[in-house]
Amino acid sequence: MDLEPVKTMVKPETEYCTQPMKMARVLLVDGDPASRLTLQTLLQAGGYFVESAASAAEAVNKLDQQEYQLVLSDLRMESPEAGYKVIAHAKSMNYKPATALLTTYQNFRPSEDAMRSGRPLYIEPEDVPGLLTKIANLIGSRASRKVNREMLVAGF
Repeated sequence: MDLEPVKTMVKPETEYCTQPMKMARVLLVDGDPASRLTLQTLLQAGGYFVESAASAAEAVNKLDQQEYQLVLSDLRMESPEAGYKVIAHAKSMNYKPATALLTTYQNFRPSEDAMRSGRPLYIEPEDVPGLLTKIANLIGSRASRKVNREMLVAGF
């Protein structure tokens, strides 16, 4: 009995090498230039394409012009509620980016308004491996939700 070779749907390696790698796009919002540059460098080293904004107004403008997979915003910038405004605007976008607030304030407790707005995730940036893990998890969860929404629209 002769065996037939198994046919596979795998592309040759050379085809994969010619495809540009699509990095997750992150909007980093922080009013402190040193923090913003440090986090931006860290995220870029982690493999993300990072754009930054120094204020809530600048972030809102960027959100309206470009699609992001993740929006990371400092809690307090030009006002104590600036970070909440950025996150609220991000959540209103049709493309639904993952969102998180960054804070270094110890004993931080979110306001009642923040808790009602969808329980934002708070990240403390001191734990670098933990920060990168949380960011990867946020982007992965967002991608899963997006696929599920698209499948529902397609009727699956």
